[in-house]
Amino acid sequence: MTTCEDQLKTKHGLYDCLYWCLFLAIPIVTACLAISRSSTLWMVAYILASILIFSVVVFKFFCTHCPHYLQGEKTVNCMFIRWVPKYFQPKPGPYSFVEYVIVAVALLVWVAFPVYWLYFYHGLLAIYLISLVVFVATMKRYECGRCIHFHCPANSVSEDIRRRFSEAGNHQAGGLS
Repeated sequence: MTTCEDQLKTKHGLYDCLYWCLFLAIPIVTACLAISRSSTLWMVAYILASILIFSVVVFKFFCTHCPHYLQGEKTVNCMFIRWVPKYFQPKPGPYSFVEYVIVAVALLVWVAFPVYWLYFYHGLLAIYLISLVVFVATMKRYECGRCIHFHCPANSVSEDIRRRFSEAGNHQAGGLS
């Protein structure tokens, strides 16, 4: 019999991080190629905005609720981040509406920003959009159904597995504080 611990991914390794970061690099590099054809300055602005959005906004308002952030280590070791210090206070439990809005707007800005330049290069626009859709679909299919971050809006772990995981004494790990 398969236990809930076998079905859920409680830790991410270095190869998980490399895989997901390389996957996410496809739309980022595609966007940078399109933007750089018109302006190096705007490409640098996009890169800096990406760093700001992911290292501050998403990290503070989204990651701090995640069980991978809450684990006892001094650095974050998740599917996207490896060995980065936890410079924000952990916030176990569900997200507030304001946190949802902040993260959603930040990600929308990140996705929409390069579209102006991509529009002029239809091939790059197609690669950008397809790679984003495939990235989200792959993450939803292979990660969200076995993720221990039960407060995440994309989490699709069944209630039965959540309950068994919680009964096994994994309240903090599942974000079920």
